[in-house]
Amino acid sequence: MDTIWMLMARYQGQPIISVDRVVADFFPHLTPIKFLRKIADGKLPLPLVRMEASQKSAKGVGLVELAQYLDDRMEEAKKEFDQLYG
Repeated sequence: MDTIWMLMARYQGQPIISVDRVVADFFPHLTPIKFLRKIADGKLPLPLVRMEASQKSAKGVGLVELAQYLDDRMEEAKKEFDQLYG
């Protein structure tokens, strides 16, 4: 099953997932502040959506972009596995 469909089911079709939920579900080793810092520093290639122009506005990650990120990470893991055990 495609990652995007699984995420759509998990997040009930919401197109943008709040930073807090993304961190809790996929980056539990980070705080939301550290997660946002990694994105700002370019260490985490996920586009951040701001709900308003204000810096204090709610922030989230697009469901499609999150699915692509997870698929990319899985592809990297498969390549690494093949190199080790190929």
